[in-house]
Amino acid sequence: MCDNDLVVSKECITFACRCITNELQSMATTIIRKPASFRFRADLLEGLKRNAARENRTLNNYVESVLLDIVYHEPNDVTKSAIKEAMGRKEYPKEDLYDDVDEMFKALDDEV
Repeated sequence: MCDNDLVVSKECITFACRCITNELQSMATTIIRKPASFRFRADLLEGLKRNAARENRTLNNYVESVLLDIVYHEPNDVTKSAIKEAMGRKEYPKEDLYDDVDEMFKALDDEV
């Protein structure tokens, strides 16, 4: 085998095949879109346009993806359980509270 030969694992090939299959299936599926008209506050619309431009997307695509995330995002059972536990907690240990993000990251680094 030469230095220039590329070795690809079976898992990588399987993953690539799944991605291609999913892409082909999504291309074959037609999503029906209906026009809609909304009135937004001017400052909100400008903010949406800035965010869309930052992500190099159209305004329509950006707003649709944000709304899809809101409408269809459902946390899994582990996340739901963690949220329920956190909401039911009466007191938090002092070591779990941070006044500064850098302090939190330092504590996480110290654990590793």
